Amino acid sequence: MSHYKIIFAGPVGAGKTTAVSAASDIPPVRTDTAASDEVRDIKPQTTVALDYGAMKLADGSTIHLYGTPGQPRFDFMWEILTEGGIALILLIDNARGDPLRELRFYLGAFSGFIRKTAVAIGVTHADQRSTPRLADYQAELDKAGFGCVPVFEVDARERRDVCLLIEAVLSVIDPVARA
Repeated sequence: MSHYKIIFAGPVGAGKTTAVSAASDIPPVRTDTAASDEVRDIKPQTTVALDYGAMKLADGSTIHLYGTPGQPRFDFMWEILTEGGIALILLIDNARGDPLRELRFYLGAFSGFIRKTAVAIGVTHADQRSTPRLADYQAELDKAGFGCVPVFEVDARERRDVCLLIEAVLSVIDPVARA
């Protein structure tokens, strides 16, 4: 039996806690607390350390799912949580002010980890705002030198959508991998 670690990152409100919860086969661990700064304008609770869940694969292996806090003031947790990880799933909220800027920020913040592992992008809240389009995200990835990266519109509440992201990032690592 093998154990793997995948990290979910992205800005506040992009759906990291929700995605980890949706994909987890165990009750998720959350470190949410009441938002006490500008985050409360986005949502009442915010992750301050991590979210954790786990998925069992058909072969008995486990994928450990870790969600990072979205606020840059908790960026010290990003390095801690990526230690030993095999891939990053970056969630970006399409309905926010400048999602492509947020994509660039998080790609930069996690670039060392991504370049050693793999990344897939999940665009959330695309039903609330249709632009930027997936092609715009891919163009930003190309411009940043990341090349062909899996990019999908996802609903972080839907297990099948989150599993699609997990399978996509695993296929970057190993083309025959299945979640």
